Amino acid sequence: MAGFWGRRKREEEAARQAQDDDLARRARAALVGADERIRTTSDELEFAVAELGENPTKALREGLTAVRTHLSEAFHLHQLNHDEIPDTAEELRTRNARIIQLCEWAEDVLDERTEALRDKVALVRQAPQIIEGIRDDVERLRARLPLTRETVSRLAGRYSAAALHRVSANPDEAEQLLEFALHSADVSVRRREARRPEEANVALETATEAVRRAGTIIDGVEDFEIEALRAQSTLADVIADSRQDIVAARPLTQSGAPHAAEVSAAVAALEAALAALPGPGTPSDPFEDLAALRDANAALDAAVEKARQRAARPLPSIDQVHHAVDAADHAIAVANSVISGHRGYIGADARTRLAEAQRLRAEVDPLVVPEDSREQALSLARRVQQLASEALQAAQRDIDSGRPDGDDWGGGWGGGRRGRGYGGGGDILGPVVGGLLLGGLMGDIFD
Repeated sequence: MAGFWGRRKREEEAARQAQDDDLARRARAALVGADERIRTTSDELEFAVAELGENPTKALREGLTAVRTHLSEAFHLHQLNHDEIPDTAEELRTRNARIIQLCEWAEDVLDERTEALRDKVALVRQAPQIIEGIRDDVERLRARLPLTRETVSRLAGRYSAAALHRVSANPDEAEQLLEFALHSADVSVRRREARRPEEANVALETATEAVRRAGTIIDGVEDFEIEALRAQSTLADVIADSRQDIVAARPLTQSGAPHAAEVSAAVAALEAALAALPGPGTPSDPFEDLAALRDANAALDAAVEKARQRAARPLPSIDQVHHAVDAADHAIAVANSVISGHRGYIGADARTRLAEAQRLRAEVDPLVVPEDSREQALSLARRVQQLASEALQAAQRDIDSGRPDGDDWGGGWGGGRRGRGYGGGGDILGPVVGGLLLGGLMGDIFD
């Protein structure tokens, strides 16, 4: 048995040793790889500085400095693993794990910083081709300018100055941007030849953006013409729809119809919007005309819908509201009278419902009920009546049971249930005496 355990121990030690050897091998490989990566990145940094300048490469330079500092710690740990001082297996294991951690961190930092510069470096290396493309784009867009000016001139005879204001200056602005793009491209070339890469790159980006904006402005003239034609087509449909809506709304403007005044005002506003439209052949702003007509049409639709809903569900009369409030007041008075006269027997449910009914009643003023609030006032009054009725029912149950909230008060003062107590009439005098007890009148009565 001892031989078995000894063999097993030797096998475990051999396995641990193999793991430690593998960890040490990985630490050495990571250290070599990280050191080589630093050297390679240092070379790349020199090229990047030459192509981009100091500021764009600042982050990579700072990353290299930090990596070198941490890698020096890794080399020191590796040196401790091989000096003349004996080390325990745990010490070697801890150092090698730390070496691997430092090297992996260094690789991650350099990956992140070099990746951030990759696109910029690629752009700079393609600068000659990009500048050539900019000049080609400028010539292509310049060839479109005469047609763009002709389009603006043609549109000026169809649309008002207010409508055309958004594109009337587009040809001149596009021409200026194209001139600026060529100038910026020339500046980029000269700055690069003068070994001023940062300025060269800024000028190149400026030239690229100027060409893009010029193209967008030229396209905007053609887009305006298409959108204006679409707006005119839509405007014709909205005009026809508005006239039909006015005809359909006429019956709702008659005296006595629900919301007649509101519908009449909406019809008048839509008619005014139709009358304000320019006649055929008159320069116009289809976008503004369409927006104004749509607003008036939507207002009429809303007024008509409101009137139809009211016709389908008529408002209660003010008399109905008054009757409901009177019924609620009566129900509160009855419930309050019963609860006040039998307080010794009344539990929390009845008191709560009465309090809620009184609270809601305070929100209803039958003398000041706007027309649009009648439904709400009627509903609130009915709710008050319901709560007061529930309070009365709960109070009657408490009285019949002879105790509040299940507490055994014995049917009133003196423990008198039915057939017991003073007078043997607990079902008649008990609630009254109980109420007097809580009311503080017992002393005065028996004095």
